[in-house]
Amino acid sequence: MRLRHIPGSEDAIAVSPYVIGQPQQYKGGFQHQFGNDNPIQIEVGMGKGRFIMEQARRHPRINYLGIERYPSVLLRAIKKQEEEKLPNLRFLCVDARALSEIFAPREVSGIYLNFSDPWPKDRHAKRRLTSPEFMKVYDHILKEDGVVEFKTDNQDLFSYSLVSIPQAGWKIDWFTRDLHHSDQAEDNVMTEYEMKFSSIGNPICKLIASR
Repeated sequence: MRLRHIPGSEDAIAVSPYVIGQPQQYKGGFQHQFGNDNPIQIEVGMGKGRFIMEQARRHPRINYLGIERYPSVLLRAIKKQEEEKLPNLRFLCVDARALSEIFAPREVSGIYLNFSDPWPKDRHAKRRLTSPEFMKVYDHILKEDGVVEFKTDNQDLFSYSLVSIPQAGWKIDWFTRDLHHSDQAEDNVMTEYEMKFSSIGNPICKLIASR
């Protein structure tokens, strides 16, 4: 799906107090951006921000960084944050492939991957956020007891992930192909895509992985 570009989105992001520009210079010191030593969790590919904003509301003692590569999409999350001003939420406009350049080893305590691009063609498998290549990146930046949580409605991507994650040396602690009828349904925070897909009857898949 082609994203509609919003004129001026890059300029708005550049001046927003909620976006950390040139994040590489804060490597190993992102907690200083929040003025505390609370743990940091990230959502890679956060979209319009519904999920991570709700997480920030529910868990004020955790710092959240929402990562979105598309300025026009990130701008919509910024506008929501300008209204709420959640003190434990900031954004990064970067590509996920740069994560190991941005975060120091063991700097992140949790990673959320929600409704990532499935990259259905085999030749693009390395671009999938649950590929062994990306799992190596998460292994570098994630604390030893940290976990990766992944949700999707794409059954093929989920099947791939159930294989690719263990291949990268991780273990699947929990998974379901019908999250909304599972024992985790009550505490589940839905994303914009999740609301859309579940409303048309698509079952939502989820897994939790650790080392």
